[in-house]
Amino acid sequence: MSAPSVAKTPKLYLGGAFVRSESGRVYPLGLVNVPRASRKDLREAVRAARAAVPGWSHRTAYTRGQVLYRVAEMLEGRRVEFIAALGGGRASGREVDRTLDALVYYAGLADKLAQLGGSVNAVAGPYFTFTVPEPVGVVALVAPEAPALFGLLTHVAAALSGGNAVVALVSERRPLPGLLAGELLATGDVPQGVVALLSGLRTELVPQIGSHRDIDAVDSAGCPPELRRELERLAADRVKRIVPASADGTSPGHRLALATCELKTIWHPVGV
Repeated sequence: MSAPSVAKTPKLYLGGAFVRSESGRVYPLGLVNVPRASRKDLREAVRAARAAVPGWSHRTAYTRGQVLYRVAEMLEGRRVEFIAALGGGRASGREVDRTLDALVYYAGLADKLAQLGGSVNAVAGPYFTFTVPEPVGVVALVAPEAPALFGLLTHVAAALSGGNAVVALVSERRPLPGLLAGELLATGDVPQGVVALLSGLRTELVPQIGSHRDIDAVDSAGCPPELRRELERLAADRVKRIVPASADGTSPGHRLALATCELKTIWHPVGV
């Protein structure tokens, strides 16, 4: 007698737990009902991220890099499963491999951001100043629609490498690989609340991201053009940073990580 198969039920990843939307709403995608996150789900994700920022940002950069490397190890161990989630075939295999490369890249970048983004500044006086990058805090990510896995985890890893917490809205049309990535984070030593993965309708959630007062920056990589203007208007009203489009996330790079950091300048007397 063959063992019964248990179908995987997609869930939101919020506060370190896998949950359904508090509203109970879903939207159909083929034979699967995908959870449709509500405004309350978004608020809960931001609340958990805000609580997680101090602990995550104060970990050493080396430790953050080790956590990201652990996530890459988890993905490599489940490579076949993620290829299947992406539809199978060579293209899906290449996307998983690119995602692995991005995770390893940002794992190695974490303890090098200060050197790449900081400086010692020449000052005409009996002191000197130096500038260092610091995390901006809670970053909301509107992940690209495609590639669904690479686009999501590249931007998440970039923000995490700098010490930020991330609330990510996964691909609306291909949400399953993004939601499945929550299992990598949960088993990859990422602290609870540091990352939330939400699925839902962008027309409903993007304006809420722009207007939420406890989100410090928005990475709008996958924001549809028809919503971008409203997002930028709402973000400006709340003095919220928008990651510039020039911070390209189609391939790993330190500029994408630095785009979610602020530059802090400190002065120090000479000879002390």
